[in-house]
Amino acid sequence: MGSIALTIVLLSAITGCDVNSALERLSEARRLSADLLIQFTKAADAGNRAVMADTDEASVEFAREAEEAKQTVQRSIDALGPILQGLNFSDETRLLQEFVSRFSEFRELDRRILDLSVENTNLKAQRLSFGPAQEAADAFRDSLESVAPADAAKNTWRVKALVATAVATVREMQVLEAPHIAEADDAVMTRMEKRMASSEAAARAALETLAPLVQPASRPRLAAATAALDKFVGLNAQIMALSRRNTNVRSLALALNQKGKVTGACENSLRALRDALGKRGFTGIR
Repeated sequence: MGSIALTIVLLSAITGCDVNSALERLSEARRLSADLLIQFTKAADAGNRAVMADTDEASVEFAREAEEAKQTVQRSIDALGPILQGLNFSDETRLLQEFVSRFSEFRELDRRILDLSVENTNLKAQRLSFGPAQEAADAFRDSLESVAPADAAKNTWRVKALVATAVATVREMQVLEAPHIAEADDAVMTRMEKRMASSEAAARAALETLAPLVQPASRPRLAAATAALDKFVGLNAQIMALSRRNTNVRSLALALNQKGKVTGACENSLRALRDALGKRGFTGIR
């Protein structure tokens, strides 16, 4: 007896149903198992793209794609389960339930990752640092560069030194923003923030010392520098708050570590299910 004929006989004997119906169910089960693997892979990939996206819009779009793919996976699970039970495929039913358990863990973890990724707090902090904060720091520098000493013979070099100190301390704060945004350790971030606070205090002290040393005509420039420093410090505080949430860093860490393991386990279950159903189609019931 040929293998196809043997499959028909065994399917009919074990499932107790019409041969054609049994073959149709087997075919549908194989299709659904293959689609499960495809849709699950789409969901995992879309979630990873949401984590790596460089705009809020892209993160939201990829997160939506991931959710849609996971819903499709769930629909396939709901359709496949009764078919396997109706065919009395106990091994395949066990493999599907194994995947269901792992998929539940995957969905919970992926939801956490996607919720973090769409916030994009590290990306927003970076944009503030490279945009408005940079502009405020440059305005601070430009305002101070044109101040003139009231007594050129006596205070020229002192004024230049104070200006240089003030500008350098603001630049020190700027330099620390990028590693703070990328840092995952709270203790390290706290140390950076303390250094920034010291730099801010030094900049303000330099401005206070400069005030009586500059010409009256330079005082508006000094006031402009103070306003620019206030703006920069306010932006820096926003950057620190966004950086502290660390949603991009945290979502990436989860995606690279925990999600990779759960994804691999899910894929192993689905491949085993697909292979088991494939063997049913050629060698019959084991």
